[in-house]
Amino acid sequence: MADLDQYIRALRGPILVTGGAGFIGANLFKTILAVRPDVYAVEKRYRSWRLAGISDENLLCLDLNDEAATKNLVDSLAPQTVFSCVAYGAYSFEGDSALIYETNFNSIVRLAELLAKKALAAFVHAGSSSEYGTNCTAPAEDAPCLPNSDYAVSKLATSSYLSYLGKTKAFPSVNLRLYSVYGPLEDTSRLVPKLLRNALGGTLPPFVNPRTSRDFIHVDDVCAAFILAASKMNPGLYGQSINIGSETKTTIEDLALLTKRIFGVTEDPQFGSMPGRNWDLSDWYSDSTKARALLEWTPRISLEGGLRSTAEWVASLDDESFNITANKQVAKRNRSVSAIVACYKDAPAIPIMYRRLTDTFRKLGIDYELIFVND
Repeated sequence: MADLDQYIRALRGPILVTGGAGFIGANLFKTILAVRPDVYAVEKRYRSWRLAGISDENLLCLDLNDEAATKNLVDSLAPQTVFSCVAYGAYSFEGDSALIYETNFNSIVRLAELLAKKALAAFVHAGSSSEYGTNCTAPAEDAPCLPNSDYAVSKLATSSYLSYLGKTKAFPSVNLRLYSVYGPLEDTSRLVPKLLRNALGGTLPPFVNPRTSRDFIHVDDVCAAFILAASKMNPGLYGQSINIGSETKTTIEDLALLTKRIFGVTEDPQFGSMPGRNWDLSDWYSDSTKARALLEWTPRISLEGGLRSTAEWVASLDDESFNITANKQVAKRNRSVSAIVACYKDAPAIPIMYRRLTDTFRKLGIDYELIFVND
């Protein structure tokens, strides 16, 4: 949208997107990069499929759970605007509770503490509607939160921490409680890509309980919310949590029937033919009044329009590409290398050795770390 470009240009740079290899982070990063060059995506492993074709100059490969690497990132880049999209545990196969809390809470605390010492303009965090847990029926932001998963607890802990920082220490932060985001670059194991892949072939996938509901919001609308929150940052926003959803309850049955109509599928849906997630609920939708008031944000993409545009992306993928599921691939990778380089009185050689080693390890597709020792 043309007016969004104006807000992107107004952001103070450099701009950092953590979790840049993830679904939301990659879309947000690419949206900003299309307008200005001083935006950088942090990815844990080099060259995610979502970031294919992006210049190395805009990619930063590091693990935010590494305290030293995070400090080096903040000191060297000195970002003015930070979009915090790193997360773990949103997928059913991401069940390591220790890693959930380390990634979703501890790493954010470390990063925020480092940024608080700098001249930061905005820190916009990807929260989750899961923070409300079982209190899920159009809750306002000040409603009680009753989390029902480790992921929900970790996200709620982070929103509470950012509220504390914003309201007591004037840290320029906003927590966006995102509802069910879908769109291009979504993990293809998720509901919407699988549904559309089947629908384009004239069939439907198995479904969970038809009464299970979600509030579907297109990723482009979510990216707009992030950008507006950063560009409108002011003391009245510091520490706020803001719901980002369509305010529409869509049951799995509603979604199946809408898909049938849009794509002319004749097959009847088979509900209850697959198990639901432990945290699925029957009345899960948003109240986004606060987003309209504080950010002047409203969703622009209807569910039908979003499904049609997402189907175009799904149709562009061949079978091999569609079967790429980044998180599952990462789980299968277990090779790693630590390279320790002595560099006493040899500073000019460090950039050369760094580039040669990173190029080699990236081509091999393995996890790695480089340790330069000045001794």
